Amino acid sequence: MSASHDNHSHEHDHADVDTTSRAFAVGVTLNLAFVAIETGFGLWANSLSLLADAGHNFSDVIGLLAAWVAMLLAKRLPSTRYTYGLRGSTILAALANAMLLLMAVGGIAWEAIRRFSEPAPVSEATMIWVALAGVVVNVATALMLRQGREHDINLRGAYLHMVADAAVSVGVAVAGAGILWSGWLWLDPAVSLIIAVVIFIGTWGLLKESLRLSLHAVPERIDPVAVQSYLQALPGVCEVHDLHIWGMSTTETALTAHLIVTGGHPGDEFLDRVAEELDHRFQIGHATLQIELADGNGACRLAPGDVV
Repeated sequence: MSASHDNHSHEHDHADVDTTSRAFAVGVTLNLAFVAIETGFGLWANSLSLLADAGHNFSDVIGLLAAWVAMLLAKRLPSTRYTYGLRGSTILAALANAMLLLMAVGGIAWEAIRRFSEPAPVSEATMIWVALAGVVVNVATALMLRQGREHDINLRGAYLHMVADAAVSVGVAVAGAGILWSGWLWLDPAVSLIIAVVIFIGTWGLLKESLRLSLHAVPERIDPVAVQSYLQALPGVCEVHDLHIWGMSTTETALTAHLIVTGGHPGDEFLDRVAEELDHRFQIGHATLQIELADGNGACRLAPGDVV
């Protein structure tokens, strides 16, 4: 019996990490400043939609901070206690971000429903100009975070929230223009409800994926059946069992599997080639393969599919 352990090959380039870290720093600063401004003007204009947008933006600041801290923690080296380092903190940050946003949805929806029965006058011009300023801030932050979002749900969550914030701010500006034109005060809480729906839709996918990763499920982008088929089709392999695929972080994936082979041990070159192919085909960069000989004595105790 032998094992091959391939170190993860998708290590972050230091320049990319530094660039992303700067993007988070600038994004947090811009959005925190805008939250303070939007809250002040929202209170002054008596606009629930502005205050709802400010609350949403503040929850996104917390989310940006969590994602940023998690990204920095993920760079910590492994230890005897934390053998994967602190890579899993990126999954926890994504999950916390999703739950925080869902709490914001409940608060916004509750206040919007209350406002329908008690409509209040608002300052339409303030709503419009502050909301348009929010579009600029959110689009600028989203552009800074767009790099790497395809492969990291932490970054993708931050990016999508900024894009959603920009869309929400457009909605607030449209509501202000609508009230100015028609005098319909119900547009303010109506837009707040739309904001809540937009946040919920944007957050649901992030919540599901981060929850799955926290439970060591196979990452969404990987087809476990295809991985099983690839391993099963390798020369000399007659059986694959105890196959596990899970996310070590929001960007890194690990695999362990037992391969029963005929004709003796296939050698280190075989193991290295399989590990490289798993990385290339499935983006599984941390593979551990255990070789078991078909003519060995006794069956592996982990062979049954329902045994972990």
